[in-house]
Amino acid sequence: MEKPKKDGILERTAELFDLPGDIVAGMPRVVLTGNREFRMENHKGILAYGSEEIHINGGKMIWKVQGTDLELKAMNANELFIMGRILGIQIE
Repeated sequence: MEKPKKDGILERTAELFDLPGDIVAGMPRVVLTGNREFRMENHKGILAYGSEEIHINGGKMIWKVQGTDLELKAMNANELFIMGRILGIQIE
């Protein structure tokens, strides 16, 4: 008997509960509002913090938010909120 694939289970779970697949899979969900607000759900922590660059552990990738006057306004175990003048986002 073949074992069901993990992706298939996650997709079915997302469908069953009407949830976005990325949230169920634990992938980061990012919302950028203009060039002033950056929100991320499902982060794994802050790796570096400064007023011109903030590095976020997104699990399989590192997100580098670059700008001026960057400030971590709120953060909990699941989501974070950055404000400032966002000039770029680099994903590695």
